[in-house]
Amino acid sequence: MSKALYIAEKPSVAQEFAKALKINGQRRDGYLESQDSVVTWCVGHLVTMSYPEKYDIKYKRWRLDTLPFLPREFKYEVIPGVQKQFEIVKGLLNREDVDTIYVCTDSGREGEYIYRLVAQMAGVHGKKEKRVWIDSQTEEEIMRGIREAKDLSAYDNLSASAYLRAKEDYLMGINFSRVLTLRYGNSVSNYLNTKYQAISVGRVMTCVLGMVVRREREIRAFVKTPFYRVLSSIALEGENFEGEWRAVEGSRYFHTPYLYKENGFKEKIYAEKLIQELSVSQPLQCTVEKIERKKENRNPPLLFNLAELQNVCSKLFKISPDETLKIVQELYEKKLVTYPRTDARVLSTAAAKEIYKNISGLRNYEHTAEIAQHIIEQGNYKNLAKTRYVNDKQITDHYAIVPTGQGLNALRGVSLTAQRVYETIVRRFVCIFYPPAVYQKVSLVTKIQNESFFSSFKVLLDEGYLKVATNSFAKRKVADAMSGGNRTGVAGNNGNEDSDPDNGKNGSDNSSEDMACDTRLLTALQNLKKGDILSVDSLSIKEGETSPPKRYNSGSMILAMENAGQLIEDEELRAQIKSCGIGTSATRAEILKKLCNIKYLALNKKTQVITPTLLGEMIFDVVNCSIRQLLNPELTASWEKGLNYVAEGSITEQEYMDKLEHFVRIQTQQVEKNNYQAYLRRFFDAAAVNYKEPAGKKRGK
Repeated sequence: MSKALYIAEKPSVAQEFAKALKINGQRRDGYLESQDSVVTWCVGHLVTMSYPEKYDIKYKRWRLDTLPFLPREFKYEVIPGVQKQFEIVKGLLNREDVDTIYVCTDSGREGEYIYRLVAQMAGVHGKKEKRVWIDSQTEEEIMRGIREAKDLSAYDNLSASAYLRAKEDYLMGINFSRVLTLRYGNSVSNYLNTKYQAISVGRVMTCVLGMVVRREREIRAFVKTPFYRVLSSIALEGENFEGEWRAVEGSRYFHTPYLYKENGFKEKIYAEKLIQELSVSQPLQCTVEKIERKKENRNPPLLFNLAELQNVCSKLFKISPDETLKIVQELYEKKLVTYPRTDARVLSTAAAKEIYKNISGLRNYEHTAEIAQHIIEQGNYKNLAKTRYVNDKQITDHYAIVPTGQGLNALRGVSLTAQRVYETIVRRFVCIFYPPAVYQKVSLVTKIQNESFFSSFKVLLDEGYLKVATNSFAKRKVADAMSGGNRTGVAGNNGNEDSDPDNGKNGSDNSSEDMACDTRLLTALQNLKKGDILSVDSLSIKEGETSPPKRYNSGSMILAMENAGQLIEDEELRAQIKSCGIGTSATRAEILKKLCNIKYLALNKKTQVITPTLLGEMIFDVVNCSIRQLLNPELTASWEKGLNYVAEGSITEQEYMDKLEHFVRIQTQQVEKNNYQAYLRRFFDAAAVNYKEPAGKKRGK
């Protein structure tokens, strides 16, 4: 009797497939078997690319005359520590009674690569191979994936891109690390007084290092610029609010050289002069020149992809992207959430049709039981497919991370942080079934003489989705946080925006914000009309200064990598910018972790702020002198986009490989030909003044 073989990526996933398939057979060494099915597993990667010395022993020693290393055919080998499981899997793949193989590794490029390498090394031939592609590990989704499994050949382009990604990292890593170490390794080690220093570079990690070092140097070079703004304190029916002066057309200071932008002066003397000029006529009064009232809707945010979740968790829980990925992977394996390694922030049309099941399950979750019941009673989910939260064109492999509504019993067995991450995912999900938050905005322009003062107010009229957005463990309601500062908050944070390290504003000029507004003031503002005269209690000067760019934290770095180096905090804007990022959702956290492990970057565990080390800055300088393209986020993103083109079938594997080999060959030869050691010493000295010398060690001369 012929059997079907199901091969998963890890034992825990294999167990879920066995449960879904109702396999109650005997557990053997490395697999499970019943009368008609066999379930086995990898343990992550079983096969890897061979080191250069496996091609020829001469490559074991690093020498310039053996570079560039560009093999015509690549060699692979079984990873020694998992040899036993590989032999078990190989035997099962080639068993005579197995006629159909269901590939159940993770549904993505890396999962595809894991199986293809195993099949290649095991010499699989003459079997039917089917690809199971699923978005969660619920029994329903597993069985759907098996029923709808396509021939493995349908994923050949994805497989080609997976092989190319590995070859690209391999060739760039080996050739560039070797040539740079041979050329400049001694310069680095002599300067640091260490015995030996390999220079480790890679397609993605060197680019990320460059982003961090450049930001740090921008901060060091930043010179604060003071500026002075003039504010009016205006009385209205027993209330009081501020107006901010701006040098708009008609002002005596319009387009004068004394201004720092239009809302302040470079020197205090001119602010004082303006107040003197406006204070000639007493009592001080202003005239309402213009008043605008409008309602503003704020939509629920898009759903989580991995990068967005890592960014939010970095802020909420001060955990690294790597920790967030581990947590959400655990939640996925316990059937609580859908597949985590996704770039999409929307649902598919097919998922939207079945979304009732997800919501219904959340009626058993303590924090959203009433919310889920309300959504079902209102029927809000029925029109989900027509909203911006469903878009098949924005999905490549998997839709956004959402709760399955299942596996809730397993929630007790995970850490408190994992429980909170789960609630955060659930809250983001249920928000999309609620209406927008509605604000009343009032914009007011008052005039003293010919000088204009601007005020802007915002009050929350209808919480909408905000009423369900606040986590149970939060100290402050989301609705309160979204409502702005206070009535005298027009000038921002007292001339300093450092209170929020993640506000995404660099080199800020501390311009005005919407003022919070209570009901009494709102009523008074609603009664105002053009030409009304109001009393001005005082005119004052508010001093501020420009702020340097913010350092990346682990969350904002993930977003920057996702957007090819553009730090875009605004989630609406991020959604509009179609850009291929640096690395993938599956690899970005690991890259950051590696850079910290090899001591190129330092991560503050309390704040999650990332800074370079002296070694990291020195490696940056070496690469900047020799292979500058590796530091270019746009170039690195273009390589990733090329891999996507291969996966889509837009370009061939050979076209991509030709381009890759040409790049590696040219860059390696350039490093061999040039020598920048004399220049590097100056760069090393410039960086070193920002770091303390280790105790008992003096840097080389």
